[in-house]
Amino acid sequence: MKNKKINMEKLVNHCKNMGIIFPGSEIYGGLANSWDYGPVGVELKNNIRSLWWKKFVQESEYTMGVDAAILMNPKVWEASGHLASFTDPLMDCRSCKTRHRADNLIEKHSKGSVNADKMSNEEMESYVVQHKVACPVCGNSDFTPIRQFNLMFETYRGVTKESNSQIYLRPETAQGEFVNFSNVQRSLRMKLPFGIGQTGKAFRNEITPGNFTFRTIEFEQMEHQLFCKEGDDEKFYDFYKNYSMEFFKSLGFENDVLRFKDHEKLAHYAKSACDVEYLFNFGWGEINGIHNRTNFDLSRHQEFSGKNLEYTDPATNEKFIPFVVEASYGLDRITLAVLDNAYDVEELEDGTEREIMRFKPSIAPFKVGILPLIKKLHSEKAHDVYRMLSKHFRVMYDETGSIGKRYRRQDAIGTPFCVTIDDETINNQTVTIRFRDSMQQEVVALDNLVAFITSKLAEE
Repeated sequence: MKNKKINMEKLVNHCKNMGIIFPGSEIYGGLANSWDYGPVGVELKNNIRSLWWKKFVQESEYTMGVDAAILMNPKVWEASGHLASFTDPLMDCRSCKTRHRADNLIEKHSKGSVNADKMSNEEMESYVVQHKVACPVCGNSDFTPIRQFNLMFETYRGVTKESNSQIYLRPETAQGEFVNFSNVQRSLRMKLPFGIGQTGKAFRNEITPGNFTFRTIEFEQMEHQLFCKEGDDEKFYDFYKNYSMEFFKSLGFENDVLRFKDHEKLAHYAKSACDVEYLFNFGWGEINGIHNRTNFDLSRHQEFSGKNLEYTDPATNEKFIPFVVEASYGLDRITLAVLDNAYDVEELEDGTEREIMRFKPSIAPFKVGILPLIKKLHSEKAHDVYRMLSKHFRVMYDETGSIGKRYRRQDAIGTPFCVTIDDETINNQTVTIRFRDSMQQEVVALDNLVAFITSKLAEE
Protein backbone atom coordinates (compact mmCIF):
# COMPACT_ATOMS: atom_id res chain seq x y z
CA MET A 1 0.00 0.00 0.00
CA LYS A 2 1.04 3.58 -0.58
CA ASN A 3 2.75 5.69 2.07
CA LYS A 4 0.04 7.54 4.01
CA LYS A 5 2.33 10.57 4.45
CA ILE A 6 2.01 11.40 0.78
CA ASN A 7 -0.44 14.05 -0.42
CA MET A 8 -0.81 15.99 -3.65
CA GLU A 9 0.85 19.15 -2.32
CA LYS A 10 3.91 17.17 -1.29
CA LEU A 11 4.05 15.41 -4.65
CA VAL A 12 3.72 18.69 -6.57
CA ASN A 13 6.57 20.24 -4.59
CA HIS A 14 8.74 17.18 -5.11
CA CYS A 15 8.11 17.23 -8.86
CA LYS A 16 9.08 20.88 -9.11
CA ASN A 17 12.18 20.57 -6.93
CA MET A 18 13.48 17.50 -8.75
CA GLY A 19 12.93 18.68 -12.34
CA ILE A 20 9.96 16.44 -13.05
CA ILE A 21 7.10 18.90 -13.70
CA PHE A 22 7.07 22.71 -13.55
CA PRO A 23 4.16 25.18 -13.62
CA GLY A 24 3.69 26.43 -17.19
CA SER A 25 4.98 29.94 -17.97
CA GLU A 26 5.97 30.29 -14.32
CA ILE A 27 8.17 33.40 -14.69
CA TYR A 28 5.09 35.26 -15.98
CA GLY A 29 2.88 34.13 -13.15
CA GLY A 30 1.85 30.93 -14.90
CA LEU A 31 -1.17 29.98 -16.98
CA ALA A 32 -3.93 28.22 -15.12
CA ASN A 33 -3.99 24.51 -15.71
CA SER A 34 -0.81 24.29 -17.80
CA TRP A 35 2.32 22.36 -16.87
CA ASP A 36 5.76 21.80 -18.37
CA TYR A 37 7.60 18.49 -18.10
CA GLY A 38 11.16 19.04 -16.92
CA PRO A 39 14.33 17.07 -17.73
CA VAL A 40 13.27 14.16 -15.51
CA GLY A 41 9.56 14.24 -16.30
CA VAL A 42 9.99 14.23 -20.06
CA GLU A 43 12.08 11.05 -19.86
CA LEU A 44 9.44 9.35 -17.71
CA LYS A 45 6.64 10.39 -20.04
CA ASN A 46 8.57 9.27 -23.12
CA ASN A 47 9.25 5.87 -21.52
CA ILE A 48 5.56 5.31 -20.74
CA ARG A 49 4.57 6.32 -24.26
CA SER A 50 7.18 3.98 -25.74
CA LEU A 51 5.97 1.03 -23.66
CA TRP A 52 2.38 1.70 -24.72
CA TRP A 53 3.39 1.83 -28.39
CA LYS A 54 5.36 -1.38 -28.00
CA LYS A 55 2.44 -3.24 -26.43
CA PHE A 56 -0.40 -1.89 -28.55
CA VAL A 57 1.26 -1.37 -31.94
CA GLN A 58 4.63 -3.13 -32.21
CA GLU A 59 3.56 -6.39 -30.55
CA SER A 60 0.22 -6.59 -32.39
CA GLU A 61 0.32 -8.34 -35.73
CA TYR A 62 -2.84 -6.57 -36.88
CA THR A 63 -2.25 -2.97 -35.68
CA MET A 64 -0.64 -0.10 -37.57
CA GLY A 65 0.20 3.39 -36.39
CA VAL A 66 -0.64 6.85 -37.68
CA ASP A 67 0.13 10.43 -36.69
CA ALA A 68 -2.85 12.51 -37.79
CA ALA A 69 -2.99 16.31 -37.94
CA ILE A 70 -4.17 18.30 -34.93
CA LEU A 71 -6.16 20.70 -37.13
CA MET A 72 -8.85 18.97 -39.18
CA ASN A 73 -11.64 19.95 -41.54
CA PRO A 74 -14.39 21.38 -39.28
CA LYS A 75 -16.92 18.97 -40.80
CA VAL A 76 -15.07 16.20 -38.90
CA TRP A 77 -16.38 17.67 -35.64
CA GLU A 78 -19.86 18.08 -37.05
CA ALA A 79 -19.91 14.43 -38.05
CA SER A 80 -18.48 13.26 -34.72
CA GLY A 81 -21.11 15.21 -32.76
CA HIS A 82 -18.61 17.42 -30.95
CA LEU A 83 -20.01 20.68 -32.30
CA ALA A 84 -23.49 19.85 -31.06
CA SER A 85 -22.90 17.99 -27.81
CA PHE A 86 -19.32 18.28 -26.52
CA THR A 87 -20.34 20.43 -23.58
CA ASP A 88 -20.11 20.78 -19.81
CA PRO A 89 -23.08 21.70 -17.56
CA LEU A 90 -21.91 24.96 -15.94
CA MET A 91 -23.34 27.05 -13.13
CA ASP A 92 -22.12 30.50 -12.07
CA CYS A 93 -21.98 31.49 -8.42
CA ARG A 94 -23.90 34.77 -8.18
CA SER A 95 -21.95 35.79 -5.07
CA CYS A 96 -18.31 35.44 -6.17
CA LYS A 97 -18.83 35.13 -9.96
CA THR A 98 -16.88 31.87 -10.23
CA ARG A 99 -17.97 29.12 -12.63
CA HIS A 100 -18.37 25.45 -11.74
CA ARG A 101 -19.49 22.17 -13.30
CA ALA A 102 -22.82 21.15 -11.81
CA ASP A 103 -21.93 17.45 -11.77
CA ASN A 104 -18.70 18.16 -9.87
CA LEU A 105 -20.54 20.27 -7.29
CA ILE A 106 -23.03 17.47 -6.68
CA GLU A 107 -20.46 14.69 -6.45
CA LYS A 108 -18.28 16.71 -4.06
CA HIS A 109 -21.26 17.65 -1.88
CA SER A 110 -22.49 14.05 -1.74
CA LYS A 111 -18.94 12.72 -1.24
CA GLY A 112 -19.38 10.53 -4.28
CA SER A 113 -22.63 8.89 -3.19
CA VAL A 114 -24.63 10.57 -5.96
CA ASN A 115 -23.75 9.85 -9.60
CA ALA A 116 -24.54 13.07 -11.43
CA ASP A 117 -23.82 11.42 -14.79
CA LYS A 118 -27.28 9.84 -14.59
CA MET A 119 -29.07 13.16 -13.91
CA SER A 120 -30.63 15.59 -16.37
CA ASN A 121 -29.87 19.31 -16.18
CA GLU A 122 -33.20 19.90 -14.41
CA GLU A 123 -32.43 17.17 -11.86
CA MET A 124 -28.97 18.62 -11.18
CA GLU A 125 -30.36 22.13 -10.72
CA SER A 126 -33.01 20.79 -8.35
CA TYR A 127 -30.45 18.86 -6.32
CA VAL A 128 -28.22 21.92 -5.93
CA VAL A 129 -31.14 24.01 -4.66
CA GLN A 130 -32.73 21.38 -2.40
CA HIS A 131 -29.46 20.37 -0.75
CA LYS A 132 -28.11 23.93 -0.59
CA VAL A 133 -24.88 22.91 -2.29
CA ALA A 134 -22.20 25.44 -1.35
CA CYS A 135 -19.83 27.23 -3.71
CA PRO A 136 -16.35 25.81 -3.06
CA VAL A 137 -14.88 29.34 -3.31
CA CYS A 138 -17.14 31.57 -1.18
CA GLY A 139 -19.38 29.06 0.63
CA ASN A 140 -22.68 30.59 -0.51
CA SER A 141 -25.40 28.63 -2.27
CA ASP A 142 -26.72 30.93 -4.98
CA PHE A 143 -26.16 29.61 -8.48
CA THR A 144 -27.46 30.48 -11.93
CA PRO A 145 -29.31 27.84 -13.95
CA ILE A 146 -27.14 25.39 -15.90
CA ARG A 147 -25.73 26.51 -19.24
CA GLN A 148 -24.01 24.16 -21.66
CA PHE A 149 -20.43 25.25 -22.46
CA ASN A 150 -18.63 23.81 -25.49
CA LEU A 151 -15.17 22.51 -24.60
CA MET A 152 -13.50 22.89 -27.99
CA PHE A 153 -10.89 25.57 -28.59
CA GLU A 154 -11.71 27.66 -31.65
CA THR A 155 -9.21 29.29 -33.97
CA TYR A 156 -9.18 30.63 -37.51
CA ARG A 157 -7.36 29.61 -40.66
CA GLY A 158 -6.10 32.60 -42.63
CA VAL A 159 -5.75 36.27 -41.74
CA THR A 160 -9.39 37.21 -41.09
CA LYS A 161 -11.87 35.93 -38.55
CA GLU A 162 -14.67 34.76 -40.77
CA SER A 163 -17.12 31.97 -40.11
CA ASN A 164 -15.95 30.01 -43.12
CA SER A 165 -12.36 30.06 -41.82
CA GLN A 166 -13.18 28.79 -38.33
CA ILE A 167 -11.44 25.57 -37.28
CA TYR A 168 -10.82 23.79 -33.97
CA LEU A 169 -8.00 22.31 -31.97
CA ARG A 170 -8.87 18.64 -31.74
CA PRO A 171 -10.47 17.62 -28.42
CA GLU A 172 -9.46 13.99 -28.99
CA THR A 173 -7.15 12.06 -31.27
CA ALA A 174 -9.62 9.32 -32.22
CA GLN A 175 -11.15 11.10 -35.21
CA GLY A 176 -7.77 11.08 -36.96
CA GLU A 177 -7.88 7.30 -36.85
CA PHE A 178 -11.47 7.09 -38.07
CA VAL A 179 -10.99 9.38 -41.09
CA ASN A 180 -7.91 7.35 -42.08
CA PHE A 181 -9.65 3.98 -41.85
CA SER A 182 -9.88 3.51 -45.62
CA ASN A 183 -6.37 4.90 -46.22
CA VAL A 184 -4.78 2.42 -43.83
CA GLN A 185 -6.93 -0.50 -44.97
CA ARG A 186 -6.30 0.08 -48.65
CA SER A 187 -2.61 1.07 -48.58
CA LEU A 188 -1.49 -1.89 -46.44
CA ARG A 189 -4.17 -4.36 -47.61
CA MET A 190 -5.45 -4.88 -44.07
CA LYS A 191 -8.11 -7.46 -43.34
CA LEU A 192 -10.57 -7.27 -40.43
CA PRO A 193 -9.99 -7.30 -37.58
CA PHE A 194 -7.25 -4.68 -37.61
CA GLY A 195 -6.28 -1.77 -35.42
CA ILE A 196 -4.94 1.76 -35.73
CA GLY A 197 -2.86 3.23 -32.93
CA GLN A 198 -1.89 6.85 -32.34
CA THR A 199 -0.43 9.12 -29.69
CA GLY A 200 -0.69 12.89 -29.71
CA LYS A 201 -1.91 16.12 -28.18
CA ALA A 202 -5.54 17.06 -27.62
CA PHE A 203 -7.05 20.23 -26.20
CA ARG A 204 -10.14 20.96 -24.10
CA ASN A 205 -11.27 24.29 -22.72
CA GLU A 206 -11.74 22.95 -19.19
CA ILE A 207 -12.94 25.50 -16.67
CA THR A 208 -12.61 23.23 -13.64
CA PRO A 209 -8.99 22.12 -13.61
CA GLY A 210 -7.52 20.48 -10.56
CA ASN A 211 -5.39 17.82 -8.95
CA PHE A 212 -2.13 18.76 -10.63
CA THR A 213 -1.92 17.23 -14.13
CA PHE A 214 -5.07 15.12 -13.78
CA ARG A 215 -7.29 17.60 -15.63
CA THR A 216 -5.58 20.03 -17.99
CA ILE A 217 -6.43 22.10 -21.04
CA GLU A 218 -3.63 20.50 -23.09
CA PHE A 219 -2.93 16.80 -22.74
CA GLU A 220 -1.66 13.78 -24.59
CA GLN A 221 -3.67 10.72 -25.52
CA MET A 222 -2.64 7.21 -26.55
CA GLU A 223 -5.48 5.61 -28.45
CA HIS A 224 -6.11 2.30 -30.16
CA GLN A 225 -9.11 1.69 -32.41
CA LEU A 226 -9.91 -1.92 -33.29
CA PHE A 227 -12.07 -2.29 -36.40
CA CYS A 228 -14.03 -5.54 -36.54
CA LYS A 229 -17.14 -7.23 -37.82
CA GLU A 230 -20.36 -6.95 -35.84
CA GLY A 231 -20.62 -10.03 -33.68
CA ASP A 232 -16.94 -9.96 -32.81
CA ASP A 233 -17.18 -6.62 -31.00
CA GLU A 234 -17.96 -7.87 -27.49
CA LYS A 235 -15.16 -10.41 -27.69
CA PHE A 236 -12.68 -7.65 -28.48
CA TYR A 237 -14.23 -5.35 -25.89
CA ASP A 238 -13.51 -7.95 -23.18
CA PHE A 239 -10.06 -8.58 -24.64
CA TYR A 240 -9.02 -4.91 -24.42
CA LYS A 241 -10.35 -4.60 -20.88
CA ASN A 242 -7.97 -7.35 -19.80
CA TYR A 243 -5.19 -6.08 -22.08
CA SER A 244 -5.43 -2.67 -20.46
CA MET A 245 -5.01 -4.13 -17.00
CA GLU A 246 -1.94 -6.05 -18.20
CA PHE A 247 -0.44 -2.81 -19.49
CA PHE A 248 -0.98 -0.98 -16.21
CA LYS A 249 0.54 -3.80 -14.20
CA SER A 250 3.58 -3.67 -16.47
CA LEU A 251 4.03 -0.09 -15.23
CA GLY A 252 4.26 -1.27 -11.63
CA PHE A 253 0.66 -0.94 -10.38
CA GLU A 254 -0.77 -3.55 -8.02
CA ASN A 255 -4.35 -4.80 -7.93
CA ASP A 256 -5.28 -2.72 -4.87
CA VAL A 257 -4.87 0.60 -6.72
CA LEU A 258 -6.71 -0.36 -9.94
CA ARG A 259 -10.36 -1.10 -10.65
CA PHE A 260 -12.87 -1.29 -13.48
CA LYS A 261 -15.81 1.10 -13.40
CA ASP A 262 -18.61 0.31 -15.83
CA HIS A 263 -20.50 3.29 -17.26
CA GLU A 264 -24.03 3.46 -15.91
CA LYS A 265 -25.00 6.09 -18.48
CA LEU A 266 -23.86 5.18 -21.97
CA ALA A 267 -23.29 7.58 -24.83
CA HIS A 268 -25.94 7.25 -27.51
CA TYR A 269 -23.53 5.46 -29.86
CA ALA A 270 -22.02 3.09 -27.27
CA LYS A 271 -22.98 -0.53 -26.75
CA SER A 272 -20.80 -0.89 -23.65
CA ALA A 273 -18.16 1.19 -21.89
CA CYS A 274 -15.97 1.09 -18.82
CA ASP A 275 -13.03 2.92 -17.31
CA VAL A 276 -9.90 1.73 -15.58
CA GLU A 277 -9.49 3.87 -12.47
CA TYR A 278 -6.42 4.38 -10.31
CA LEU A 279 -6.54 5.18 -6.59
CA PHE A 280 -4.79 8.57 -6.48
CA ASN A 281 -4.02 10.24 -3.17
CA PHE A 282 -7.16 12.34 -3.81
CA GLY A 283 -9.37 9.34 -4.62
CA TRP A 284 -10.28 7.18 -7.60
CA GLY A 285 -9.71 8.73 -11.03
CA GLU A 286 -10.04 7.54 -14.63
CA ILE A 287 -6.83 6.79 -16.52
CA ASN A 288 -8.24 4.68 -19.36
CA GLY A 289 -11.52 4.15 -21.15
CA ILE A 290 -12.61 1.10 -23.16
CA HIS A 291 -15.64 1.61 -25.40
CA ASN A 292 -17.65 -0.46 -27.84
CA ARG A 293 -18.54 2.37 -30.21
CA THR A 294 -20.53 0.15 -32.64
CA ASN A 295 -20.38 1.42 -36.25
CA PHE A 296 -21.39 4.95 -35.29
CA ASP A 297 -18.13 6.73 -36.15
CA LEU A 298 -17.55 5.36 -39.64
CA SER A 299 -21.27 5.63 -40.45
CA ARG A 300 -21.29 9.31 -39.53
CA HIS A 301 -18.13 10.08 -41.48
CA GLN A 302 -19.53 8.24 -44.49
CA GLU A 303 -22.72 10.30 -44.23
CA PHE A 304 -21.05 13.69 -43.83
CA SER A 305 -18.14 13.16 -46.24
CA GLY A 306 -20.08 11.37 -48.96
CA LYS A 307 -17.24 8.82 -49.21
CA ASN A 308 -17.83 5.09 -49.09
CA LEU A 309 -16.29 3.71 -45.88
CA GLU A 310 -17.66 0.20 -46.21
CA TYR A 311 -15.40 -2.82 -45.89
CA THR A 312 -15.70 -5.70 -48.35
CA ASP A 313 -15.16 -9.13 -46.84
CA PRO A 314 -12.72 -10.88 -49.24
CA ALA A 315 -14.18 -14.30 -48.44
CA THR A 316 -17.90 -13.51 -48.84
CA ASN A 317 -17.91 -10.18 -50.76
CA GLU A 318 -20.24 -8.88 -48.03
CA LYS A 319 -20.09 -5.10 -47.63
CA PHE A 320 -20.58 -3.48 -44.24
CA ILE A 321 -19.38 -0.66 -42.01
CA PRO A 322 -17.11 -2.06 -39.27
CA PHE A 323 -17.69 -1.78 -35.55
CA VAL A 324 -15.05 -0.04 -33.44
CA VAL A 325 -13.67 -1.05 -30.04
CA GLU A 326 -11.69 1.83 -28.59
CA ALA A 327 -9.05 1.75 -25.87
CA SER A 328 -8.14 5.33 -24.92
CA TYR A 329 -5.35 6.25 -22.48
CA GLY A 330 -4.51 9.62 -20.96
CA LEU A 331 -0.70 9.80 -20.99
CA ASP A 332 -0.54 12.73 -18.57
CA ARG A 333 -2.93 11.05 -16.13
CA ILE A 334 -1.02 7.78 -16.35
CA THR A 335 2.25 9.65 -15.76
CA LEU A 336 0.68 11.30 -12.70
CA ALA A 337 -0.52 7.90 -11.47
CA VAL A 338 2.99 6.46 -11.92
CA LEU A 339 4.44 9.38 -9.95
CA ASP A 340 1.83 9.01 -7.22
CA ASN A 341 2.37 5.26 -7.05
CA ALA A 342 6.18 5.47 -6.99
CA TYR A 343 6.71 8.36 -4.57
CA ASP A 344 7.66 7.28 -1.07
CA VAL A 345 9.21 8.80 2.02
CA GLU A 346 11.19 6.06 3.73
CA GLU A 347 12.41 6.16 7.32
CA LEU A 348 15.92 4.74 7.62
CA GLU A 349 17.52 2.85 10.51
CA ASP A 350 19.34 5.95 11.73
CA GLY A 351 16.05 7.85 12.05
CA THR A 352 16.53 9.99 8.94
CA GLU A 353 14.24 9.94 5.94
CA ARG A 354 14.86 9.66 2.24
CA GLU A 355 12.55 10.57 -0.62
CA ILE A 356 12.47 7.85 -3.22
CA MET A 357 10.66 7.23 -6.47
CA ARG A 358 10.20 3.48 -6.76
CA PHE A 359 9.77 3.36 -10.53
CA LYS A 360 10.05 0.07 -12.32
CA PRO A 361 13.47 0.26 -14.00
CA SER A 362 11.88 0.01 -17.46
CA ILE A 363 10.18 3.39 -17.02
CA ALA A 364 12.72 5.09 -14.73
CA PRO A 365 13.69 8.43 -16.33
CA PHE A 366 17.41 7.73 -15.89
CA LYS A 367 18.65 4.17 -15.61
CA VAL A 368 22.12 4.95 -14.24
CA GLY A 369 23.73 7.72 -12.21
CA ILE A 370 27.49 8.20 -12.76
CA LEU A 371 29.16 9.51 -9.60
CA PRO A 372 32.92 10.22 -9.37
CA LEU A 373 33.88 9.75 -5.72
CA ILE A 374 36.31 12.70 -5.71
CA LYS A 375 35.91 15.21 -8.53
CA LYS A 376 39.60 16.11 -8.93
CA LEU A 377 40.75 12.50 -8.98
CA HIS A 378 37.98 10.58 -10.68
CA SER A 379 35.98 12.87 -12.97
CA GLU A 380 37.98 12.13 -16.12
CA LYS A 381 37.42 8.38 -15.76
CA ALA A 382 33.80 8.99 -14.81
CA HIS A 383 33.23 10.89 -18.05
CA ASP A 384 34.67 7.91 -19.94
CA VAL A 385 32.20 5.61 -18.19
CA TYR A 386 29.36 8.04 -18.93
CA ARG A 387 30.18 8.04 -22.64
CA MET A 388 30.30 4.24 -22.66
CA LEU A 389 26.97 3.73 -20.86
CA SER A 390 25.09 6.54 -22.61
CA LYS A 391 25.22 4.55 -25.83
CA HIS A 392 22.98 1.99 -24.15
CA PHE A 393 20.99 3.75 -21.41
CA ARG A 394 19.75 7.18 -20.36
CA VAL A 395 22.45 8.22 -17.90
CA MET A 396 22.91 11.16 -15.51
CA TYR A 397 26.32 12.51 -14.45
CA ASP A 398 26.59 14.10 -10.99
CA GLU A 399 29.80 15.30 -9.32
CA THR A 400 28.39 17.97 -6.95
CA GLY A 401 28.26 17.42 -3.18
CA SER A 402 29.05 14.44 -0.99
CA ILE A 403 28.49 10.94 -2.33
CA GLY A 404 25.68 10.46 0.21
CA LYS A 405 23.82 13.55 -1.02
CA ARG A 406 24.23 12.41 -4.61
CA TYR A 407 22.78 9.00 -3.76
CA ARG A 408 19.78 10.77 -2.22
CA ARG A 409 19.28 12.93 -5.31
CA GLN A 410 19.28 9.86 -7.54
CA ASP A 411 16.83 8.11 -5.18
CA ALA A 412 14.56 11.13 -5.39
CA ILE A 413 14.27 10.88 -9.19
CA GLY A 414 14.04 7.10 -9.18
CA THR A 415 17.38 6.10 -10.73
CA PRO A 416 17.65 2.33 -10.11
CA PHE A 417 21.47 2.07 -10.33
CA CYS A 418 24.30 4.36 -9.26
CA VAL A 419 27.83 3.68 -10.48
CA THR A 420 30.61 5.09 -8.29
CA ILE A 421 33.98 5.78 -9.89
CA ASP A 422 36.92 5.65 -7.43
CA ASP A 423 40.56 4.58 -7.18
CA GLU A 424 39.58 0.96 -7.79
CA THR A 425 38.17 1.97 -11.17
CA ILE A 426 41.44 3.57 -12.21
CA ASN A 427 43.71 0.88 -10.74
CA ASN A 428 41.68 -2.30 -11.17
CA GLN A 429 39.02 -1.42 -13.75
CA THR A 430 36.10 -2.09 -11.37
CA VAL A 431 33.18 0.07 -10.30
CA THR A 432 30.78 -0.05 -7.37
CA ILE A 433 27.09 -0.31 -8.24
CA ARG A 434 24.59 0.82 -5.63
CA PHE A 435 20.96 -0.36 -5.91
CA ARG A 436 18.20 2.20 -5.28
CA ASP A 437 15.66 0.11 -3.38
CA SER A 438 17.93 -1.96 -1.13
CA MET A 439 20.86 0.52 -0.98
CA GLN A 440 23.12 -2.53 -1.23
CA GLN A 441 26.34 -2.29 -3.24
CA GLU A 442 28.20 -4.64 -5.56
CA VAL A 443 31.59 -4.46 -7.27
CA VAL A 444 31.47 -5.11 -11.03
CA ALA A 445 34.22 -5.25 -13.63
CA LEU A 446 34.08 -2.26 -15.94
CA ASP A 447 34.19 -4.48 -19.04
CA ASN A 448 31.08 -6.28 -17.78
CA LEU A 449 29.15 -3.18 -16.71
CA VAL A 450 26.85 -2.84 -19.73
CA ALA A 451 25.94 -6.52 -19.65
CA PHE A 452 25.39 -6.41 -15.89
CA ILE A 453 22.98 -3.47 -16.05
CA THR A 454 21.22 -4.95 -19.05
CA SER A 455 20.66 -8.21 -17.18
CA LYS A 456 19.28 -6.37 -14.14
CA LEU A 457 16.85 -4.40 -16.29
CA ALA A 458 15.67 -7.66 -17.86
CA GLU A 459 14.82 -9.13 -14.43
CA GLU A 460 11.62 -7.08 -14.08
